[in-house]
This record gives sequence, structure tokens and C-alpha cells, in this order.
Amino acid sequence: MAIDTLGLTFRDLEYIIAVEEHRHFGNAADACHVSQPALSAQVRKVEVLLGFEIFVRNRRGVMLTPEGEQVVEQCRTILSQAGELLRIGKETDPPLSGPFRLGVIATLGPYLLPHILRPLRRAFPRLELLIKEGLTADLLVDIRAGALDAVLLSEPIHGVGITTRPLFNEPFHLAVPAGHPLWDRETVTMAEVRKAGQLLLLEDGHCLRDQAMEVCPARTKAPHAQFQATSMETLRHMVASGAGVTLIPALAVGGDRRLAGMVRYIPIAPKPPGRIVSLAWRATLTRMADNDALTGLILKNLPDKVVAAP
Repeated sequence: MAIDTLGLTFRDLEYIIAVEEHRHFGNAADACHVSQPALSAQVRKVEVLLGFEIFVRNRRGVMLTPEGEQVVEQCRTILSQAGELLRIGKETDPPLSGPFRLGVIATLGPYLLPHILRPLRRAFPRLELLIKEGLTADLLVDIRAGALDAVLLSEPIHGVGITTRPLFNEPFHLAVPAGHPLWDRETVTMAEVRKAGQLLLLEDGHCLRDQAMEVCPARTKAPHAQFQATSMETLRHMVASGAGVTLIPALAVGGDRRLAGMVRYIPIAPKPPGRIVSLAWRATLTRMADNDALTGLILKNLPDKVVAAP
């Protein structure tokens, strides 16, 4: 049986994705800047066209049907491919001209972006940079859906359909509170890090949490495990309060000057643990000139605290 698709629009697909992301028709309508009745009517139109329900409402909220999961995945694919189709027409434009949607993980953005924003504006005056900060998993969803053009993140990542280019290695420092036995040390060894005290962590979802747990697996069982930081700055404040120690990426060393004398950042030697920061994009991306240009600019403006990846 042939399916009539003449009434189906990209906007309809965006409505479906919005409902899936918000699991609430009203919130999805607000995000799409339409009324809830209008959005609900368009979603229902698609359901009638397909011949089955995409969403069901129950006491737990809005849920996807098994068929609906396939529909949402296909909607993301179609919108992503449509975006790539439009990009083909801009192949003759200079790199980084017009809008470029860049995602960046929360433990990196505030510390790397100040080093590259001024050079970016100078080198690419036609660039309209749109920045979204978030967790790795959420940003990867946006990449696959075509909602972002590239993401600055920390390796490794999991899943298919993503290409990465390593940019630099960022070592970790041990952050200790005033009065800690290691306070006056110029460097510490990994053996000393593992014995330094309770290791404070970011909450679930941050890749830095997982990396810290790999470095010090025996020091992560906190007596008050419910007290976890939601950001790097909160983690820094927890150290300053004397709650424990933590690992801080090199670019974040220093921080708020008002904490001077309350937190000290000690390099780890001789082989410091760290993370690899990479630029990631969809494997099906057609225009590589933008990512090549962004990669080149970042590498030319790397802070002294990090080392370019081989």
C-alpha cells in the first residue's frame, strides 16, 4: 500500500523529536514556539498517516511505543540528511562562514574557549558561532541528530556514526585543601595520589568522573556519596571546604582567586594521568573544511598547560 507523504513536512518531524526529548506535549510546544493544540494536531496527523501511535500517555507521562522509537530514529536521520543536503550548496563558501553549532563538554568549555574565541573571530569574521554546553552523552545525541556540527569532548566515546580527531592531551593535577599533608609538595606520585584522602567526584554523566575513578578506584567510595559536585567549580569549592581531594584538568587549574590559600594544585609526576580532548562530528558529514579549519585554529592556539596530540 502506497503511503501519501505529500502532507508530511520537516516541521512535523521536529515536533515528534521535541515530544520525544521533553516527554511532554506542552513543553515540546513551548520549545517549538507553537501552541500545544497545534503541535498535538500535527503529531496526530503523522500517526494517522503511518497507521499507528508514536506516543502514548499514561500516569508516568508521555511514552514512546516500540514503533515510535523507530519513527523518532528515522526522523533524526531525515533531518540530519536534509541538513547535509543544504550544506552541499555551500561548498564554495570559505570555511567557517555563517552558523556553526559547536558543542562542548561542561568540564572543558569554560577553560578552553577563552583561549580560542578571539583567534576565531579574527580568522573567521563571517563565522556565527553557536555554543552548547552539556554532558558527553547528550551532545553525542545532538551530533547524530544533526543538531550540532561538531563537539569538543574527551575520549573515549562509544557508539557508531561518530568520527573523532584528537587535539591535545590534558594532564590532571591533584587539588588539596589547606592543611593537607601534601600542601607544600612541588609534585606528587600516583602512589601518593591514591593515598591522599577521599577523592571527590562529579555526579554521574560527567566523563571526568569516570576518568577519576579509573585513576583512583580505591578512593571513590565516599561515606557521604550523595554529596557530589554538579560542576567543576562546585568540585573546587568542596575541596576548599576540606571535604577531600580531587583531580583537576590542567586548563582548570587556578580558578577563582578568592580561593587562593584554600586550594593548591599539585602536578603529578613523572607520568601524570590525564585526558585526550578531541573534536567529534558525524561520520556522514559532507563538508570537512569547517572542522579542518577549527582543528587547525585550536592547535595553533593551544595553552601552554596542554600538549598537542600526536
